[in-house]
Amino acid sequence: SHVRCQPLRIYHQPLITTKKSDEPIMRYMSAQSAKAASEALVKEPGNTRVLAGGTDLLVQMNAGNLKVDLVVDIKKIPGIREITAEDGGLRIGAAVAGAELGEHAGVCAMWPGVVEAARLIGSTQVQGRCTMVGNLCNGSPAGDSVPALVAADAVVRVEGPDGSRDCPVLDIPAGPGRTTLGKGEIITSILLPARPARSADAYLRFIPRTEMDIAVASAAVNLTLDEGGTVTAARVALGAVAPKVVLVDDAAKAIIGTKLDDAALAALAKACEAACNPIDDKRGTVAFRISTAGVLARRAALIAYERAGEAK
Repeated sequence: SHVRCQPLRIYHQPLITTKKSDEPIMRYMSAQSAKAASEALVKEPGNTRVLAGGTDLLVQMNAGNLKVDLVVDIKKIPGIREITAEDGGLRIGAAVAGAELGEHAGVCAMWPGVVEAARLIGSTQVQGRCTMVGNLCNGSPAGDSVPALVAADAVVRVEGPDGSRDCPVLDIPAGPGRTTLGKGEIITSILLPARPARSADAYLRFIPRTEMDIAVASAAVNLTLDEGGTVTAARVALGAVAPKVVLVDDAAKAIIGTKLDDAALAALAKACEAACNPIDDKRGTVAFRISTAGVLARRAALIAYERAGEAK
C-alpha cells in the first residue's frame, strides 16, 4: 500500500508579538550623540532602556518580563565602538563587543583577566553582540566582567543631563538589577588604567555546567610585583556572593608584602570567605558559595602572580 505524505509546514512565531490597540507602542531611537541620548531618556516619562548589544534587553522584552516605552540605541554615537589608548591605559567604548575585545592584542596583553572575564559572557554567538557595559548595567551580582573590572580599578565615563563625569566601576552596581545611574545617565566607555611593570590580573568562576551558565561564585585578582617577586600592590574582588560585587581590602592586605606563600594564600582565602554574604538557592548553598569564593581567589592570585612574573 502507498502512504501519502503531507507537505511539511513550518510556522514562524514573530520575535515581538503585535500589541493590542489599547496598549502603548514602544518607541525606538537611534542616538547620534551621547547628549541626544541623554535628553531623550530624560524627556520620556515612561520606562526607558539603553541598547548597546541587547543580549539581555531584547531577551527580557521578548519574554514579556520587561515592558519598555522607549529604547535608545547608542551604537551610532561616534567612538562608542572603538578601543583607544589613553594615558598609558585603554578606553573601551560602551558598544565594543566581547568578540572584538578578545581580538584586541593590546587589551589581551595589558589586562588578560578582564578579557577572560568578558569572554565568559554567553556563547560564541552572544559574544558578537554582548558588551561589558551592558553586563555592568544589567546589575547582576553574577556578572562576569564586573569583578574583573573592579579588580582592575576601572573607571566608567558617564554622560548625563548635568554633563560628563567619571565613576569607579565599583560604585555603579546598587544591588540585583539596580545601578546608581540617575535618570538620563548613560555609560559611554570604560577606562582600563595604565599599569606598572610586573603587573597582571586573572579571573575565575565556578558554574554548575561546563559552559553557558552564570557564576555561583567568582573571583578576580590584580597584583603588582617587585623585582624580587614580592607583591607590592593588589586588588581582590568577588562576584555572586553578595548583592553586588565585593572589593575585599583585607584579602589584598593579606598578600601584599608576600610571595604568595601558603600562609599568605590561606589568609587571602579566609578574608574572602569573611567578606561573603551570599544566598541559598538551587544553584548553590551559602556554605558552598563561601568556600568556593576562597578557593577561586587563591587560584586566581596564583595565576595573576605567574603572569606578573612574566610581564615586562
